[in-house]
Amino acid sequence: MRAFEFVTAKDSNHAVALLAQHSVSAKVRIVAGGTDMMADLKFAPASHCPDLVVDISRAEDLKNIAVTEKGLSIGALVTHNQIMRSPLIRDMFPALVDAAHTIGAVQTRNLGTLGGNLVTGVPSMDSGPTLVALEAIASIAGPGGRREVPLSEFWLGPRKTILKPDELLAEIIIPKQNLNKPTHFLKFGLRKGQALALVNVAASFRVGSVSADGFHGSTTAEWDKDIFVAPRIALGAVAPKVVRALKAEAFLEGKAVTPENMAEAGQVAVTDCKPISDFRASAEYRKDLVAILTRRALEGAYELAKAKR
Repeated sequence: MRAFEFVTAKDSNHAVALLAQHSVSAKVRIVAGGTDMMADLKFAPASHCPDLVVDISRAEDLKNIAVTEKGLSIGALVTHNQIMRSPLIRDMFPALVDAAHTIGAVQTRNLGTLGGNLVTGVPSMDSGPTLVALEAIASIAGPGGRREVPLSEFWLGPRKTILKPDELLAEIIIPKQNLNKPTHFLKFGLRKGQALALVNVAASFRVGSVSADGFHGSTTAEWDKDIFVAPRIALGAVAPKVVRALKAEAFLEGKAVTPENMAEAGQVAVTDCKPISDFRASAEYRKDLVAILTRRALEGAYELAKAKR
């Protein structure tokens, strides 16, 4: 590690102004919780170290959790423990709580932020799949104001995002139409705690029903067959970035909610990813995990849907 300049931003606008001022002539990095960046700096060669670090940890405008006209807004500086403790998130999306609970140790969850986890861009990240399965939107702040992109398009590859040098991730928005959508998250690692995912999966869908005359609508006691409505499946650690299992989603749409269809969707999801073999697991083992965890995630989402019914 070599010496660098350190500046604290007062809020997101100040942070963007600092990035715009310095990013053209210097290597600039943003720090919030620092759980990823400090490890990077400790082991990075001097040529990879920044000239300037902009601390955004005091930007209060990036720390909100609230329902807005767009949906559920989660500021980029919300920590994993704040997600776990939020009554709003616990009620609407227990899967986000489950995902946050699998991230690192207690100390990491106290300091680490949602935005930092997403911006790091590691394919095995635990916060990404649930948000992608809920079709979350990334709100990006830059000199020209805010722009919004689907979170699934935020990553370009391992540790690469669409952020420009003078931009920062400001908030994540779960669209209003997906509020309270039944969602389930599962992670499989080599141990129960503080482990990178070999595979992680999130699944969400609403339950529709078909009456005797073929009418589709919300579930009530008079309808006798549950069907998949707007199924979304996201896979982590099995591609260069978190990916949607589009073929599995298309297979499920409008079909009956049955164990057989869930199991078949798991098999189809295997064709939606390209896992690699490494020292943690082989590609074939990861494919088996995708099939199993996809089925179980769908089962978990259905149990939640029935509980909310």
